[in-house]
Amino acid sequence: MVVVLGVDVHKDTHTVVGADQAGRKVGERVVRATDAGHRQLLGWARRQFPDERVWAVEDCRHVSTRLERALLAAGERVVRVPPKLMAGARGSARTRGKSDPIDALAIARAALREPDLPVAEHDDVSRDLRLLVDHREDLVGERTRIQNRLRWHLHELDPELDIPARGLDRLVVLDRLTGWLTGQPATVVTRLAGELLADIRALTARINTLEAEITTRVRRIAPALLALPGAGALTAAKIVGETANVARFRSEACFAMHAGAAPIPASSGRTNRHRLARGGNRQLNAALHRIAVTQIRLDGLGRAYYQQRRENGDTTMEALRALKRRLARIVFNLLKDQRPAPPDLLPAAA
Repeated sequence: MVVVLGVDVHKDTHTVVGADQAGRKVGERVVRATDAGHRQLLGWARRQFPDERVWAVEDCRHVSTRLERALLAAGERVVRVPPKLMAGARGSARTRGKSDPIDALAIARAALREPDLPVAEHDDVSRDLRLLVDHREDLVGERTRIQNRLRWHLHELDPELDIPARGLDRLVVLDRLTGWLTGQPATVVTRLAGELLADIRALTARINTLEAEITTRVRRIAPALLALPGAGALTAAKIVGETANVARFRSEACFAMHAGAAPIPASSGRTNRHRLARGGNRQLNAALHRIAVTQIRLDGLGRAYYQQRRENGDTTMEALRALKRRLARIVFNLLKDQRPAPPDLLPAAA
């Protein structure tokens, strides 16, 4: 008998509930979210359920990664259950309320109901790339906040001082402002502006270093993806990091659904139509959107496809979504096969 072990993960503890093939609760255990707790959990599961086991872990990888690694290293089979499926299973249960054991049982039942859930596996390459991209974005956000404060100080010092929209990202502009501040009267505003300039300079150096490292990694990991027009190094790194091993998707349709690029059926009776998918991985969807918008500007067949959809009656957004769905198929194949970009999406020769 196969027992599904649903795991509700938290920062401090992990709650595990076993369910048989009928979804009945057959065991429960709570352990600390530490390496020692993971070993205790594994030993308990092997004693209680010596036959075949499947671990269904809530897909919250910022708190489940260490548990997944421990289980995979021990030769266990692990699947990931999206929180949306867990919430649906909990809502349809007879038990009312919410608790960690209730959530863990709902995770196990969701895994029983959905046999094609993504299987967890080690993928340090994409995970490291995602960590670097996320860290760079955090630094960019922090730099933007400092830049906004600096602009108010500079406006107080000289309302006519003109700084380009993205000028504070450039070291040459920062050097010019530093020199200009040295000629201003020594006030608290001047001192604060100088400190903010120094912070921006330090963050810019770290951001540029990270971008260079990300570019080097993505050229080695997914060179074919970089050949796709509109897929710069940062966008390609975002796709690789958010995809987290393209082999876990059964088909390009599953990948498109995961990215929120596939339309959702919304038919009833004689009405046969589809609606926009607002779920999925929005970071991956945004990366596909950037590629699509760029290709619309390029003189290539990607733009021709968009224009053809417009001529056939699609609105601007409908044609854009159709191009994103097509790009999802192309990106999936490039990641899976690492083959050159297809000619119909390359820019036309000059």
